[in-house]
Amino acid sequence: MRENNRRRIDQVQDEAFLTNLEALSDNEVRERRVLCDELDIEFSYYRRMLHGRMDLIAFQMRKLAGEEQESLIDALPRILAEGAYASTPGLSTRPVPVEVPDIPRHGHRIIDKALDGDFIVRLPTLEIDDLTETQQFLQEVEVEISRQRRVAHDALDALQAELTRRYSDGAIDPDELLASG
Repeated sequence: MRENNRRRIDQVQDEAFLTNLEALSDNEVRERRVLCDELDIEFSYYRRMLHGRMDLIAFQMRKLAGEEQESLIDALPRILAEGAYASTPGLSTRPVPVEVPDIPRHGHRIIDKALDGDFIVRLPTLEIDDLTETQQFLQEVEVEISRQRRVAHDALDALQAELTRRYSDGAIDPDELLASG
């Protein structure tokens, strides 16, 4: 199903991705499940990065309002450890790898703009209007990334249900999977 000309999330969002699953081979269903799992890890990483930036902006806004005395650099460990953004209810709480996932190269996607590399350097120089605008932009990107993550989760659930059905019906021999591992 890997189509080189389409983003992975576009493949998963395509109606055909989950159509007629029973006609696919076991390996094809598993490959699609792996794709969804990889997307989940990627989107989880993006969300953590966005939340960190939003926490840093919130700190800088409080600092400009006189509510914070520490410098951004001095407060950085506390800001990132406390984090104001919690997991969205209903999404997986499984552990997510700490290392950076194998994500597509930096390009022209909206997430690439949101995760621009010089963010922390520019942050102390931004005025309140710029901080507010940036915060709103990051929140909009986070909503879209969360939506895409939900699509990947829903597809993952459907693919897992298909594999479970095959095991229950005896169409897949569990010993076969264990022997190949």
